[in-house]
Amino acid sequence: MSIPRVLHSREARTEIPKALRRFRSEGALAEPVIFGSHRRPEAVVLPYDLYAALLPAIEQIKIAADERAGENSQTHTDIS
Repeated sequence: MSIPRVLHSREARTEIPKALRRFRSEGALAEPVIFGSHRRPEAVVLPYDLYAALLPAIEQIKIAADERAGENSQTHTDIS
């Protein structure tokens, strides 16, 4: 999947109803809506079916980040 264009936040407001229709008809395969200030990607709206499928991976990423944060705080504590 290629990265869709980034919408300005004002454009995203008008795109959301269209995106919801796509999400209903295409499910997890529908193209997400990416938007942000000055067309810099800051947020994504994606089909719920895709989000639900990604939840296990998201949890793993959170666990790994928590573990890294714990290791970093222990390292700083050990050094002191």
